[in-house]
Amino acid sequence: MGTVKNLNKWANAHTYYPLDLIRIFLGVFLFIKGIEFITNYEEMAEMARPFQDLPGGMIILHYIAPAHFVGGILIVVGLLTRWASIAQLPILAGAILANFLGTMHTTNLILAILMFIACIFFVVYGSGKHSVDYYLKMQK
Repeated sequence: MGTVKNLNKWANAHTYYPLDLIRIFLGVFLFIKGIEFITNYEEMAEMARPFQDLPGGMIILHYIAPAHFVGGILIVVGLLTRWASIAQLPILAGAILANFLGTMHTTNLILAILMFIACIFFVVYGSGKHSVDYYLKMQK
């Protein structure tokens, strides 16, 4: 727990608006992807096809869209940003892996890698000073 407090202190001392904009962009992107997966089931099934023979293949399909949808909202407002980013990591790792196991889509691979790196950054950095987490912490 002390490590998280130290990370929060460092992040709050080094917070900048561009980092908040990157966090918001990441959340909006994940939210839009969640909506896209919910409305376009065929595309989602196509992307998950390389994993269909694995045990729990249907669980993967039912985890991706809600995790992107809810995680995107949480990341945008800066509430539980670390947990929401951690929840995105297996999905994004699977998206990177799906490009090598299935059909290679270079733009999807680049987007998945960028979002994966951004999520890792926000797992370490947290939500920053301009977030609901910071606001709630200051209300105590």
